[in-house]
Amino acid sequence: MNAPIKAIIIGASGYVGGELLRLIAGHPKFELAAAVSDSRAGQLVGEAFGHLSQVLSGTRFVSRKDWLNEIEDGSNLALFSAAPHGASAEVIAAVIAASEEKNLVLHVVDSSADFRYPEQSAWESIYGAQHGAPELLSTFTCAVPEHLSTISTAHVGHPGCFATASLLAAVPLMRSGLTEPDVFISGVTGSTGSGRIPQVGTHHPERNSNMHAYKPLVHRHSPEIARLVSVASGHETTVHFVPHSGPFARGIHVTLQARTKEAVSEDQIRDLYVSAYANSPFVEIVSTTPKLKNVVASNMCHIGVATDGDSVVVMSAIDNLVKGAAGGAVQWMNRLWNLPETSGLTAAAPGWT
Repeated sequence: MNAPIKAIIIGASGYVGGELLRLIAGHPKFELAAAVSDSRAGQLVGEAFGHLSQVLSGTRFVSRKDWLNEIEDGSNLALFSAAPHGASAEVIAAVIAASEEKNLVLHVVDSSADFRYPEQSAWESIYGAQHGAPELLSTFTCAVPEHLSTISTAHVGHPGCFATASLLAAVPLMRSGLTEPDVFISGVTGSTGSGRIPQVGTHHPERNSNMHAYKPLVHRHSPEIARLVSVASGHETTVHFVPHSGPFARGIHVTLQARTKEAVSEDQIRDLYVSAYANSPFVEIVSTTPKLKNVVASNMCHIGVATDGDSVVVMSAIDNLVKGAAGGAVQWMNRLWNLPETSGLTAAAPGWT
């Protein structure tokens, strides 16, 4: 495949959209064809994202109704959706319908929650709205790339950022059968996880030098995490999840605890994770505890483990906007197009952020 693959980003003016723009700008095979944002149509990308003004000089946001007319019939198209939950499915459905008329070869990766459940009823009960494209649910797979060696669908619904960090921590342990099926997860996320539109809880004077839990044990990501852990591990798992709002902009740190069925050693647990992720270029098992500054702005996940013999602790650190959203989406899109999984994703974490 010599010709570039045209990349389209829906919801390109949000935080995840901005990270997708940054990653696509440096990708060897994806070529940005449209940064779609109705609210900023006609504006320069550099006006919304000053750090991208040089690499995307002259590039403007386009409206949802205009970009598809510029795509040549028969093109290869990589569609990334960073549209909000509940709105993404309808937009994607319209693009898929139009792509069939234009004979486009299309793969979609959706970063919203709209294609994280295979059942319409499950999604609607959790999000309290009617699904925008239930007829497409069977054409999407939801998983992190590290837990699925092959994929039979044309499109992917990327797990949420909390789910990504939790899945990478939980699945090898649940597969092993060494612990009880109940896992207790405490996660801390940065303010960018709340999106670009300011809210009371993410306003700087409230967030800075502060930390608090929210929606303990009832957060809507809990059933998502439980379902995906159960599917990937083959063992029914109960998840007790408490998310926290942290006083930093980027990153997620997750701590998982589980009770062992019999005494285990730390070396035994560490070897379990080293083996599980031996062929996963974006997961590193660290000898100490993982730190956010070592992964922020990268597609890496750092995992650390500890045990007292009777219980196990697994710690997972990722960047919520990269591995938990845009980077994970690019990783999936690489695989959907049979490109090297690491394409466009190997830049090191900057450190000292």
